[in-house]
Amino acid sequence: MPILGFNPTTTTTTTTMQKPGGGGGGGSIMAWNVFRFCTGLRALGSIMIVFVLGMVGLTYYVVVIANYGPALFHGGVESLSAFFALLLFHFLLVMLLWSYFTTVLTDPGGIPANWQPSKDEESGETGLLVGSGQNGADPGLRGGPADSRTRFCRKCNQLKPPRCHHCSICGRCILKMDHHCVWVVNCVGALNYKYFLLLLFYTFLETALVSFLLLRLFIVFFTDDGEVSGTPGTLIATVITFVLNLSFALSILGFLIMHIVLVLANTTTIEAFEKKTNPRWRFDVGRKKNFEQVFGMDKRYWFLPAYSEDDLRCMPVLQGFEYPTRPDSVEL
Repeated sequence: MPILGFNPTTTTTTTTMQKPGGGGGGGSIMAWNVFRFCTGLRALGSIMIVFVLGMVGLTYYVVVIANYGPALFHGGVESLSAFFALLLFHFLLVMLLWSYFTTVLTDPGGIPANWQPSKDEESGETGLLVGSGQNGADPGLRGGPADSRTRFCRKCNQLKPPRCHHCSICGRCILKMDHHCVWVVNCVGALNYKYFLLLLFYTFLETALVSFLLLRLFIVFFTDDGEVSGTPGTLIATVITFVLNLSFALSILGFLIMHIVLVLANTTTIEAFEKKTNPRWRFDVGRKKNFEQVFGMDKRYWFLPAYSEDDLRCMPVLQGFEYPTRPDSVEL
């Protein structure tokens, strides 16, 4: 099972250099873009999908076909334990693949053409326009009376909703962008962040389960305590699968913990680098409400890569355009 790393690349930086001896306007200017490899990352993403499916196929072969599948016919306690192991394995695999392809196929959220911020009901004003800084930080956020400014993206030449960032890899602004993930060939934003979190969750559970199921075989393989049946190819595949799944489980656990902390604080990976801790983040409206802004209010859907119709209808925050702020929040 693959690790789902992140790469919060959101801005494009251009540096100009003048050749020695070139004075005034007669010099030769050379511009270079440090994110010119973005096109390559798009191509790499397609390869990653094949790699993910390959890892799933290898794991399925080792666990189901080579080891626990045949154990179903041994009878007794061994058959019963193999049955429950395979049942849990297939359940987690289905949830993992469901979450994965939902993350891949769901648009993270873009800005509609001619989008305009909602007007203040009292003043009828939409606020001042504030351009993005050169370093990619967004100084203006429209969040309420204490902060009525509206941001503007110079790259897309359009207004930007709150918490929206420009992705250099996708070439457009993404609603509540967290990062661009090559493993899912997609940005992780407002509309698919929940699916990405569930992907991390189920991938960790699946890889941890596979590591546990293959641990005994791995130990026996390197000791003289017993013999392991199977062809040399099967034994090598089992060892490789155990090592990869254990490595990915430990790595994904770190990402999962990090994103849980971000969700409870109602921030994203990008915002964690931009904002600061004192005063308190103005979009932090309490852990329960922060959690619901990502997973919805319907508990039946919390662990499913989907939202209930009631949540989609009654929670505008799930659409990625407007976010409530703390009453005592101040502009950061």
